[in-house]
Amino acid sequence: AISIFFPDIIKEQNRELRGTQRAISRDRAALEKQEKQLELEIKKMAKTGNKEACKVLAKQLVQLRKQKNRTYAVSSKVTSMSTQTKVMNSQMKMAGAMSATAKTMQAVNKKMDPQKTLQTMQNFQKENMKMEMTEEMINDTLDDIFDASDEEEESQDIVNQVLDEIGIEISGKMAKAPSAARGLPSASASSAATISDEEIERQLKALGVD
Repeated sequence: AISIFFPDIIKEQNRELRGTQRAISRDRAALEKQEKQLELEIKKMAKTGNKEACKVLAKQLVQLRKQKNRTYAVSSKVTSMSTQTKVMNSQMKMAGAMSATAKTMQAVNKKMDPQKTLQTMQNFQKENMKMEMTEEMINDTLDDIFDASDEEEESQDIVNQVLDEIGIEISGKMAKAPSAARGLPSASASSAATISDEEIERQLKALGVD
């Protein structure tokens, strides 16, 4: 409550101090005017030779000048008080700012508990990893679903192409095989012909025929 009303108190005191300063300035101006009048009176009495009147007026002049000097001293005090009031006002503003900042930091610190914050970050990281893994699994599954038919067709095309190439090569060999077979004696025939010749030659030798 004091901090709430303090700025109003400062403003009121500043108004009073400014008013006091103006009043002192007016009093000083009046004293200076009287001082000049007394100086003229003293000079006038001195010319007429009235020494007693000069002494009385001189005493008044001394008192008046002392009073005028007091106004300077009071004015200085008032100025000092005004300055101190401004300094206090500034200090109170800074204190209020620091108090508000401290409350804000305290509230933030309560919300940003280190353990809770660390746990939150760890939970976030863990859930993020789960999400990434789930996303990757879903993507892989979708890729398998959408790409399976294409891959199967592509694989079949490759197999067919290879089989066609092999088939063409086999067909070529098979096409040549019959003609080659027709142009060459069979293994059994060749073997039989060879045995017959040997047998004949052996028999000829046995008979003495070269």
